[in-house]
Amino acid sequence: MTTSMISNTKPKASSSGRLEGLLIAEFESSKNSLFGNIKLREQAMERFAKQGIPNRKHEEYKYINVELALKGEFAFSSNNTLTEKQIESFRFLKEAITIVIENGIFNEKLSNIQNLPKGLIVSGLAEASTKHLSFFGKHYSKYSDINVDPFVALNTALAKDGVFIHIAQGVAVSQPIHIIHVSSAKQSTIIHPRNLIIVEANAQAKIVESFETTDSSAKMFNNALTEIVIDANAIVEHYKVQDEKDQGYMVNTTQVNQKKHSVFTTNTFTLSGSLVRNNLTIVLDEENIESHLNGLYLTNGNQVVDNHTLVDHRKPNCNSNELYKGIIEDKSSATFNGKIYVRKDAQKTNAFQSNKNILLSDDGTINTKPQLEIYADDVKCSHGTSTGKLDADKIFYLRARGLSEASAKKLLMHAFASEVVEMITIDALREYVEEKISMRFE
Repeated sequence: MTTSMISNTKPKASSSGRLEGLLIAEFESSKNSLFGNIKLREQAMERFAKQGIPNRKHEEYKYINVELALKGEFAFSSNNTLTEKQIESFRFLKEAITIVIENGIFNEKLSNIQNLPKGLIVSGLAEASTKHLSFFGKHYSKYSDINVDPFVALNTALAKDGVFIHIAQGVAVSQPIHIIHVSSAKQSTIIHPRNLIIVEANAQAKIVESFETTDSSAKMFNNALTEIVIDANAIVEHYKVQDEKDQGYMVNTTQVNQKKHSVFTTNTFTLSGSLVRNNLTIVLDEENIESHLNGLYLTNGNQVVDNHTLVDHRKPNCNSNELYKGIIEDKSSATFNGKIYVRKDAQKTNAFQSNKNILLSDDGTINTKPQLEIYADDVKCSHGTSTGKLDADKIFYLRARGLSEASAKKLLMHAFASEVVEMITIDALREYVEEKISMRFE
C-alpha cells in the first residue's frame, strides 16, 4: 500500500475526521521506524482509514461517545520521564515481577526483571520482534483481527512498543507478573501500547495489569491491545485493575486463544476513568477448555464504562462462566454487552453468563445485553441480567440493629461487590482492590 492509497480515503468533515487525517499522517511519517512487518501495518492503517473512529451510529459503540472523548488537540508520543519514587506507589504487589510501561513504551530501567526464573522471557515488544523472532513471528497479530474493530486496526498500525512475555513449556512462575501501565504525559496524548503473552503447554502464571496516571491535568487516550496465547494444559490467571482517574480515556482490547485442557480466568476491576471501553474476546479453539470471565465496575460522576465480551466456543466439551457486576452512581452510565457463540461442532458446551447491577441514583444509566448464538444442539447455555436499587428491607434491618443509613448502604454494597473480589487468589491484590473499593464507597 502506498501513501496515495491512504490519502484517497477522505476523512469525514468533522473533528473526528480531522483527527483521522492526523493519525494517517502520523503513520506515514513514522512507519519506517516502527517494529515488525510494515506491510501488516499498512494494511491495518488502510482498514482504519476505511472504518474511521466509531460514533453512536456504529452498533458496537452506540452507548459510548468515543468521538467526544477524542475532541481537542492530541500529541502522538511522549517521553519516558518517570522516576523510581513516582512508580513506587503503583507497586502494590511487593513480591511480584514488575514490568513498567510508560506512555505505551517499555521502561526497562524501572522494571524488575533482572533475576527472572528459568523459562521466563520478558522484554519490550519492539525488541522481541528481532531478538525473539521465532515466537514473535508465529503469534504476533494472529488473533486480533484488524477487520473487526477500528481501534484494533489503529493499534496494529501505530503501536510503538509494549511488553513481550514468554513462559516456556512446563514452567510454573511462582511470583505474580505485574504489568504497570502508567500515563505520565504533560499534554493530551494518544498512545497505543501492545502486549504479546505466550504461555506454553503445561505452564502456569498469574498476570496482573494495572492502569494508572500521574498527572490529572493532561487528557490521555489509551488504545491498548493484548494478545494472550494459552497452550494445552496451561493454567493462567489474568487480572486488570483500571484506575486512570478523571483524565483517563481508554479502549482496552484483550484477545485470548486457548488450546485443549487449558484453564483461563480473567478478572476486570474498573475503579475510575472518564471513559473506559473493554473489549474481551476468548476463543476456545480445542476440546476440554475452561474459561472464567469476571468483572466489577464502579461508576460515578459522568463516568462511562462499556464492557463488551465474546466467548467463542469452537470445539466440543468446553465450559465457560461469566459474571459481571456494576454499581452505578450519579449521572454515570455503564454497558454490558456479552455474547456467547457456540459453533456447530461445539457439542457438549456448558456456557453461563450473568450481569447484575445496582443503580444508586435516578440519573444513572445501565445498558445490558446478554446474548446467546447457538448452532449446536447438545449444549447447556443460559444468560441472565438484573438491575435494581439497594434493598430497602435490608437497609431497614441493618438500621434496626444500630447501623446508620450510610453504614448500612456501604455494607450492602461491599457484600454485592465481594462475590467478584473474593475470586482474587493473590492476597496483596485482593487487599489493594478492597481498599480502593472502600475509598470509593466513602
